[in-house]
Amino acid sequence: MSGRGLRLVLPVLVAIATVVSLPAEQPRGQRLTGGTGLLYIGTYAGDIQVYDEATETLAASIKLQTGIPRRAMLSRDGAKFYVLDATLEKFEVVDVATRTTDFTFTLSEGNKKTRVRSFKVDDQHRYAVVLGRTATRQIDRWDIGPATLYLYDLQARKVARTIDWPKGEEREFLDARFSPDGRFLYLFDEETTILETTNFTVVDTWRLSRPIEPGLGEFSMGPVDEVNDEPGFFTGLFRMRDPVAQRSIMGIGRVNLMARTVDFKPIGPAERVGFSLAPGRKVAYGLYQDIGRYEFWKFDVEAGRVLSRTEFAGRPRMGLRVSSNGRVLYVYVAGATIDLYDASTYRYLRTITMNADQTTDLYVVPRPAAASTARQ
Repeated sequence: MSGRGLRLVLPVLVAIATVVSLPAEQPRGQRLTGGTGLLYIGTYAGDIQVYDEATETLAASIKLQTGIPRRAMLSRDGAKFYVLDATLEKFEVVDVATRTTDFTFTLSEGNKKTRVRSFKVDDQHRYAVVLGRTATRQIDRWDIGPATLYLYDLQARKVARTIDWPKGEEREFLDARFSPDGRFLYLFDEETTILETTNFTVVDTWRLSRPIEPGLGEFSMGPVDEVNDEPGFFTGLFRMRDPVAQRSIMGIGRVNLMARTVDFKPIGPAERVGFSLAPGRKVAYGLYQDIGRYEFWKFDVEAGRVLSRTEFAGRPRMGLRVSSNGRVLYVYVAGATIDLYDASTYRYLRTITMNADQTTDLYVVPRPAAASTARQ
């Protein structure tokens, strides 16, 4: 590790109680709601469905030209959805305000099919970095190419160049972030590698990796919720290999994407748990999932510690999001339902039943202040 951008903060260890929480009916006259935002999620109906958070009803449906969405990525400014279809070949750019398609594109051409593993778009909507693998159809076979990093120019609508793998080490999966000004590209894998975006050479490395979270689906580094993060920063769970104890430890990392620094606060041995930042960025929630055991985790982001682990009656595959007012937890993935839980007690509240099964992450987007006031 270069060490220049990494700061470790050791937290005070505290005892954590585990409480069992079972579904129970919500008391009458005490309807707790998640706020006045909008919920966006892709479905097998070939659309992105939009739910009103206050009424928990379907408000709109954005029909997609490319069919069933496999992954939908909301841009940092909330203006665009970048959608990858179920064939992992076709992209669709959706304008959130008008709920219409701007354009579609693909990296496949002729007898070559490029299937996408992951992608990320810069904050100015200029470029997308795409991890894909190309299969070329021959008369008697398919020739499978190497996993390749492409830089796609969204303005010219063509591949601008390919990016060499750091150390020449090819990856099958990757999580990436651009700095807000587009000068740096962060690759989160077995270690964090930072590239400058002129010649895409390595400028720094940290021995921190993003853990693969449970309930994520086939080609994703896990459902990371960035809607509530501060602009220019990325907050999430990271892993580090303890050189003394020779074990993997987990902690909360807050990456300054402009300054190329990270505050890493160890919280204990690495676990398969998710991370969803709540509004205000003081606390976050996660899901621990093991066969027959499901837990809500609550993190103190500022202190860098686990506040509680609460067992509940979950389901085999789950993703987690925090409501726009921070008072409700949404549990989704695998099916056509979104379960609501009280964020303070983890008491089951009720279920939103959709008209189609889910295929993408859930996005909870607060309404602008003027729009929220107008609704009231």
